[in-house]
Amino acid sequence: MNIPAQAPLHLLHTAAVGTLATHARQPEGFPYPSVLPFAPDDAHRPTILISRLAEHTHNLHADPRAGFLVVDAPDGDVLNGQRVTLLGRFEPVDPAPGLIARYLRYHPDAERYLVLGDFTFWAMKLDRLRYIGGFGAMGWLGGDELDPLAPLEQHDEDALIGEFADALLSASGYQLIGLDRYGVDLRQNGLRKRLAFESGKPDIETLHGALEDCIRRQRG
Repeated sequence: MNIPAQAPLHLLHTAAVGTLATHARQPEGFPYPSVLPFAPDDAHRPTILISRLAEHTHNLHADPRAGFLVVDAPDGDVLNGQRVTLLGRFEPVDPAPGLIARYLRYHPDAERYLVLGDFTFWAMKLDRLRYIGGFGAMGWLGGDELDPLAPLEQHDEDALIGEFADALLSASGYQLIGLDRYGVDLRQNGLRKRLAFESGKPDIETLHGALEDCIRRQRG
């Protein structure tokens, strides 16, 4: 196994869409792949917003086991790009105000689906993942190995976004949509950008310093 530190984690924050593979009910036993947007939760796992009428939703109700593939190959060279396959179970999650606000920062157009009242949030409980980052950079990880640090509390993320959003927008031209102990997620005109820290930040003080350094480098 030769996986660069936090590479799978950063990839889950870089991509805006993934491929969900569920177990088909009809014809029974076949994999059923579908492409859909997602947002990383506070533990970096995919959160999806899906219609109750969708075939993949019916499949998950019957069997929550699923695969989720995320790829970053903007030049189309998939074999030399990054990809990660997640294996686990999707579970419905309560549409708490904080979860909705976070998802809409990543996918503002999703508000029109929420208005319909037919869509529900599901999050993946991760069992294992396989990351491939090019020749020689690949391997399996257990779900609990994705991030050894405790997730950033929602109120801390909200407070830091409130403090640094304007400065990052001024420095980079990008909107601050999320942050965690390993990096910052930005968006501009529908395009996602990930600013990774050199290492994980275990407390608010070091995270605060990393954000200030991001702003300096963007103004560079």
